[in-house]
Amino acid sequence: MNSRTQRSPEDMLPAAQVMARYQVSDMTIFRWLADPKLRFPQPIRINGRRYWRLADLQAFEARQAKKEAA
Repeated sequence: MNSRTQRSPEDMLPAAQVMARYQVSDMTIFRWLADPKLRFPQPIRINGRRYWRLADLQAFEARQAKKEAA
């Protein structure tokens, strides 16, 4: 793995990469954000664009894994 593909938890992912990460549409992300029980991380808006912290997404994934294991 080269340095361009390695990610640190401080990295920010744009909406397109978040959609690709979960293989979902923008509407699905919108629904996840609107569902308080799901607790999908809120994006950070920069110049009208949405970005997510990688660490926040990884924490969300860990919560989902715990739910599935229970």
